[in-house]
Amino acid sequence: MEGLSSLLPFVAMFAVVYFFMIAPQMKRAKQEKKFSSELKRGDRVITKSGMHGKVADLNDKDNSCVIETLAGKIKFDRSAISMEMSKKLNTPAK
Repeated sequence: MEGLSSLLPFVAMFAVVYFFMIAPQMKRAKQEKKFSSELKRGDRVITKSGMHGKVADLNDKDNSCVIETLAGKIKFDRSAISMEMSKKLNTPAK
């Protein structure tokens, strides 16, 4: 019984870490993967580096997309597109 009571704090600590750190990170990764797979031509996006543009072309072979900006067309990896900033850009103003 004493062995079980000494393990209880470690189990509780692992549960807290899992529910407050690991599970939300897994949920966020799943949402970002869904967002990048649902990109389509014409979507207005913002990259993680802050570049604004419109998706001109998608390439599933190398998981990239071409973004049309005022300066021209630039090829980015889909993971470089910011999910939060793009959603803010595309929500209608109230």
